[in-house]
Amino acid sequence: MTPLQRYIAEEIATDHVDGLLSRREAIRRLGLLGVSAAAASALIVACGNDRAAAPATSSETPGVPTPTTPAQPPPGMADALETSPITWAGPGGELQGAWASAGTPRGGVLVVHENKGLNDWTRSVAGRLAGIGYSALAIDLLSAQGGTARFADPAAATAALGNIAPEVLVADLKSGVAEVQRRVPGQKVAAVGFCMGGGLVWRLLASGTPELSAAVPFYGPTPDNPDFAGSPNAAVLAFYGALDARVNATEPAARAALERAGLVHEIVIEPDADHAFFNDSGQRYNAVAAADAWTRLQDWFGRHLAPGDG
Repeated sequence: MTPLQRYIAEEIATDHVDGLLSRREAIRRLGLLGVSAAAASALIVACGNDRAAAPATSSETPGVPTPTTPAQPPPGMADALETSPITWAGPGGELQGAWASAGTPRGGVLVVHENKGLNDWTRSVAGRLAGIGYSALAIDLLSAQGGTARFADPAAATAALGNIAPEVLVADLKSGVAEVQRRVPGQKVAAVGFCMGGGLVWRLLASGTPELSAAVPFYGPTPDNPDFAGSPNAAVLAFYGALDARVNATEPAARAALERAGLVHEIVIEPDADHAFFNDSGQRYNAVAAADAWTRLQDWFGRHLAPGDG
């Protein structure tokens, strides 16, 4: 099992432990990744033990946050712009994505989706970024398989992503960065990613992407032994949820690598928030943490992407 497949498998197992998936559905999804029933059971037990050791929250269940019911639209949604489907020539064939064009762009952003592929929620993030002045491209990393929409079963889309070599995904992301540059000529460019996409933003930095002026990985796992020296221009704002022990275990490696590379960076650990706290379509959404992250992201882009930044 590759590191990416293991990450996805652990996420599925944790979703079951937290009551978001039935055991039967978790076993089915793990099977799509090639995990045997016996190995799946062992993984569920291990993730359950990790959850039991997680810090308590305001809920009565240790390690499991109380779901937040949004009292108002998710941050940035009120001003979000529409996205349009686009294609461009990638390193291995045609790539697909959703493009949201700001009226007067202050910069460009590549948006990297979760392990569910390019869905409506990811498109909404691109639209929100365009609404605050940053033209955004949400890439579909399942383009070579016909695109996310081709998969009737979302779990099959997740499994398909797990079967793509990380170096292929990173090559597609680099092509996405170049496409953003082409569409906002003369502007600075950033990358934002969520969950698996956050981990891929770390990999993009480690691959050497001097074109990036900013990077914002949300609760993404750090790759092994990262070296970010090849991305010297990227100012990195990284978000974690305090209850996300699984991903948080990789945060020290990210911090050390950022310091070794001498990159401008800030690491934010949102209190009482779990994995995927920014996704308002999911059950771990935390409106308070999401609003704080959105405010911080805008400030970060204002300093590192907007015109006039040195």
